[in-house]
Amino acid sequence: MMDESDRWLALARAPGLHLDQLRDAGAFAAPEQLIGRDAAELTARGIPAAAAAWLARPERRTLDSDRRWLESAGVALIGCASEHFPPLLGQIASAPVALYVRGDAAVLSSVQLAMVGSRNPTASGVRTARDFAAFLARAGLTITSGLAIGIDTASHEGALAGGGRTIAVLGCGLDQVYPPENTRLADRIVAQGGALVSEFPPGTAPLRGNFPRRNRLISGLSLGTLVVEAARQSGSLITAQLAGTQGREVFAIPGSIHNPLAHGCHELLREGAKLVETAADVLSELKIPFTKQDLTEPGGASPFPAEAPSVLDKDYEILLDALGFEPQSIDTLVERTALPSPHLASMLLILELEGRVALHAGGRYARVK
Repeated sequence: MMDESDRWLALARAPGLHLDQLRDAGAFAAPEQLIGRDAAELTARGIPAAAAAWLARPERRTLDSDRRWLESAGVALIGCASEHFPPLLGQIASAPVALYVRGDAAVLSSVQLAMVGSRNPTASGVRTARDFAAFLARAGLTITSGLAIGIDTASHEGALAGGGRTIAVLGCGLDQVYPPENTRLADRIVAQGGALVSEFPPGTAPLRGNFPRRNRLISGLSLGTLVVEAARQSGSLITAQLAGTQGREVFAIPGSIHNPLAHGCHELLREGAKLVETAADVLSELKIPFTKQDLTEPGGASPFPAEAPSVLDKDYEILLDALGFEPQSIDTLVERTALPSPHLASMLLILELEGRVALHAGGRYARVK
């Protein structure tokens, strides 16, 4: 007999299975009921053949090994039905069925900004990433990145230096840290209230093909993605493009025309990314309220655009007036407020964390007070 935790261990290992397929199969509310079904029945319901074959007869020895590893490593398996599964991630195409998490699983539902960039940045790029991450972390954002050498590392370190939290999404199983030289940084991330996250089961090596999948999680967990430095042919641009297709904001920091690592950012700007000169530009675009107290802008410049706080207050009042106490969809709120969908998602998450609104079935929101 398999208990519920065994069923989720089996779902997490089903090759190629994602949330869209669960919805199409009519099993989104109770995916664990797919375990033990006939493989032909599962494929007829839209489950990929490899996943169907595994779900029909999961290997008991593998599940027992995974269970022992979770217990010994202090890793949690967060299924899509869990209250800790991040709601923003569940909205993207091909979202994972489950996540392996080392650290505080609740941080996955916090307000996040992805920061990505070159693995071989300039000294200026490293300093910019650290300073921006520290400022934004002090403003309450969780900084999400991929633990890679370069801008990713600088972003994680900046968030920690700012006293905030940061999430590292890995392209391998959490039974290893990649790259290994960031093992100590990974431990610091967990110790300071952040988390290491992967959709890959233990024993999965950091193969090249895993990283585009990792990148969609980095952008999918976040309200927006900030690219600090990137060449034209860069994995960071893939993350930014994924953010755009997921309906999230894309930000880019411009640089010198003589710096090859600025060319990718300039390409994003030509394609419609938001130009960022100060960290407060990001907060304003995401409709994150902030105050001048205890915040210092990178480089000593004033982080506060003129009249930004009053504009933010007005937008929140408009949203709350439009929301009411009956659950409403994002599309309905876009019609009522004329505010862009990504801004509404950001504002609703802030209001939810403040206890002013509640998330209901079907991704609808209603006022609490």
